[in-house]
Amino acid sequence: MASESREQPRTGTDRRGRSREKLATLVKTRTETLALYTELANQRPFEPDEVTAEALQEFCQALIDYTASAHFQLYRFISDKLERRAPVLSVADQVYPRIIQTTDVILRFNDTYEGADLLNGERAILERLDADLSRLGETLAERIQLEDQVIGALTGQTH
Repeated sequence: MASESREQPRTGTDRRGRSREKLATLVKTRTETLALYTELANQRPFEPDEVTAEALQEFCQALIDYTASAHFQLYRFISDKLERRAPVLSVADQVYPRIIQTTDVILRFNDTYEGADLLNGERAILERLDADLSRLGETLAERIQLEDQVIGALTGQTH
């Protein structure tokens, strides 16, 4: 039975393999977050009940996990100079400031809704949730487009 040695020196192929793994993790967390977004959005009109409260909390957790995954799986990889290809760095430099802006919107949404007590009188927050969720959806769509530009550059599938 032949097996690959895990003690081979790191090569460009090995780095690309690690890069693909990081991208797969990012896409997985992103997909899970979007599924939870849809699940929450489908509960409109929002009511101060356990179902809405749980869906909101689960979504907020996934949203933060996705945002952290994007940072650690993609941007940190580039900022730590582990990526050296000029086209990738060029795209990353172009989109990163806008990605930071989307991160700020995500964090503000999370700060507002993560600890919201929907069951005990925070009805006013429910009245804002619909509009805030719609704005967040637009932000997530923009962020995904930006991430896809970086992913395209990393995988050689630029648009």
